[in-house]
Amino acid sequence: QVQLVESGGGLVEPGGSLRLSCAASAHTFSTYAMGWFRQPPGREREFVGAITWSGDHVDVSPSVKGRFTISRDNIKNILYLQMRNLEPADTAVYYCQAVFRKFADVWEPTDELANWGPGTQVTVSS
Repeated sequence: QVQLVESGGGLVEPGGSLRLSCAASAHTFSTYAMGWFRQPPGREREFVGAITWSGDHVDVSPSVKGRFTISRDNIKNILYLQMRNLEPADTAVYYCQAVFRKFADVWEPTDELANWGPGTQVTVSS
């Protein structure tokens, strides 16, 4: 089965930036819409954003709109999450996963492509 491995997390001050990567182990990645999710401490995993398989459409959660962008490289099999103007509320473990569009801008994760990866920790603190 395909493996997804997230990287790029770390400790950053409020207002800072980070770019997360999600590397897929097989080219099947390029045929799936992909999403980013995060799990803040003590809370449920939540949707951050999604990108179509071709990269021509991106939806992001209202909480990160204008600050986070998603892109992908289907040659290298990598998904990216560029995060700017980070806030303490963005502190979480970030995960990537294949997604399907339930309706409109509502996306749901699917394990058709791969199981959840280990995630990468992002901590925003001064």
